Amino acid sequence: MMAAPTAEGVVTVSHGQAADADSRDGDEHISDEDQTEKLAEEEEDKEEKEPKIRETPEDILFESGVNTVAFHPTREILAAGDLDGDIYVYEYSCIEGGNKELWSSGHHLKSCREVAFSHDGQKLFSISKDKSIHLMDVEQGKLVSKIAKAHSSSLNSLLLIDENLFATGDDNGMLKVWDLRKGTSFMEMKQHEDYISDITIDPQKKILLTTSGDGTMGVFNIKRRRFELSSEFQNGDLTSVAIMKRGKKVACGSSEGMIYLFNWDEFGATSDRFAVRAESVDSILPITDSILCAASIDGIIRAINLFPNRVIGSIGQHVGEPIEQITKSFNGQFLASCAHDKKVKFWDISSLSDIVVKEYRNRKRKGGNLKSLSKKAVSGQDDFFSDLLEDPVGKKTPHEEKEDTEDDSDSD
Repeated sequence: MMAAPTAEGVVTVSHGQAADADSRDGDEHISDEDQTEKLAEEEEDKEEKEPKIRETPEDILFESGVNTVAFHPTREILAAGDLDGDIYVYEYSCIEGGNKELWSSGHHLKSCREVAFSHDGQKLFSISKDKSIHLMDVEQGKLVSKIAKAHSSSLNSLLLIDENLFATGDDNGMLKVWDLRKGTSFMEMKQHEDYISDITIDPQKKILLTTSGDGTMGVFNIKRRRFELSSEFQNGDLTSVAIMKRGKKVACGSSEGMIYLFNWDEFGATSDRFAVRAESVDSILPITDSILCAASIDGIIRAINLFPNRVIGSIGQHVGEPIEQITKSFNGQFLASCAHDKKVKFWDISSLSDIVVKEYRNRKRKGGNLKSLSKKAVSGQDDFFSDLLEDPVGKKTPHEEKEDTEDDSDSD
């Protein structure tokens, strides 16, 4: 029926037309509600798709136990070597699910003992129980060169000195220093009676220090290509070495849970020592001139201040699993650890340099508990922290006490 004008000139609408109009209005109303719901769903999907940012990268799980781990010098890349002789290179990220394997290599016939990136980050060095040294291209993962029988015994330790020189130590106490330009070693010395566990060198690239399972620290002058001296024997194996306090001190970890300290140029005898109350301190790593991290067979990573000697607290842990090695990222934000649980874990150490040891000592006098130093570390457990108390051994000379007081005033 068509609409017709009335006497007043007003157009009237038939019943059918009114119903059609109501229907169109309803359709428009429903459409608006659907649109609102659709926008809400899209917003939820968008939130779900936005990456979640973590404090640290996620753990990386491997098929075999990991012996060694190393950070790239300029990029967010990490390398790991395992018991099967395989090497893995990962890109790591704080974005959830962001870790990505770049490549892997199975060139070694036996356990990979240590990996290290070259100073320019273009090559990856690795040593193995199979006595070989491998150099690989970081970008493509291809083997660039190798020394098949580098030592007569299994290799155990590696130190890159500069872009041309590097040092290796084996299970029989042999130290070799190599020149990449010649492809041969120019210094070979066997001054240890047991395996060489760790190697470090001073900033001038002159004095090289080694620790050994025979309980001594070796001192070598690579400029003059000669052996200088060995320290006195310590109880148990010396497992790791680090230069601290702006080159004034040398710290050594031991299988007895001790930290042994030497004055620079007085390497014959220790100047101080203290017990960490861990069964064994297997890997130590300088964080600042005064603070180092120590990884132990009990699975705990402790932050330790030197002079005054204090265990500050826990960085993290591989629960109940011995830790093989710890390393620090190029920007100082993360510490990575590998252990018998087949995992590489990441810990935030960015706040360690801000710790003031004097405040910590005051808090201890008041009976305060040691706290965890990262969100992922165990905290609030008295039985856990009971073994984190410092246990000094030996007495300092007045000269050492004066030096310690001066060092305490330094801001690291």
